[in-house]
Amino acid sequence: MSDLGMSDYGARPHDKLIEGLVTELRPVRPLPAPLLRAACWLAVVLAIALVLAGIADLAAMRHRLMAAPDLCIAAVASTLTSILAAIAAFELDLPDRSPRWALLPLPALALWIGVSGLGCARGWLIPDVPPMTPMHTTRCFMFIVGFSVPLSTLILLMLRRGYSLAPSLTGACAGLAVAAAAATLLNFFHPYDITAVDLAAHAAAVALVVGVCRYLANRKLHAPT
Repeated sequence: MSDLGMSDYGARPHDKLIEGLVTELRPVRPLPAPLLRAACWLAVVLAIALVLAGIADLAAMRHRLMAAPDLCIAAVASTLTSILAAIAAFELDLPDRSPRWALLPLPALALWIGVSGLGCARGWLIPDVPPMTPMHTTRCFMFIVGFSVPLSTLILLMLRRGYSLAPSLTGACAGLAVAAAAATLLNFFHPYDITAVDLAAHAAAVALVVGVCRYLANRKLHAPT
């Protein structure tokens, strides 16, 4: 009898604790699926592309891309890199996802880098395409960095709704998605053949965006304590 009384007595604080926790519970709205979240961000990129297409010289862009297959393949590869990196970032934003999701955009990234490098080694220039100048190279760098600012702000704000156990890796994938998207958009206003200096400027801009996004994600996204 005394044991039963002690059990009842000891259970009361736990009952009050459980009751208090239940009372303070609030409904939590589940996150949409990672693919849907990635699609929402990519829809914004597509909207920007449609706006730029309305003011760009599409005939000049088509001529440049069709005249050199490596440039066309590089544009497709950068687009795929952005799509796959965005999917990887939103998958990594969930705590139960494997870090191996970061490998998803690597094949497209390798194709993008490889084809761009081969374009520099091409032994001929595209007819009726002006040569690249240092001023134009600087503008390309600023274009990628400039368009990356709003795109990275948006994707990082969206990622803050999740709980990433690998914020640096998540940020790197987000930065790659942003930089690849900006590099793809650059094709609307890049009526030049590719050169080694131009490729180096693009690579530097991409590396800068990825590095900054990785740093910001490591500070702003959730991490295990």
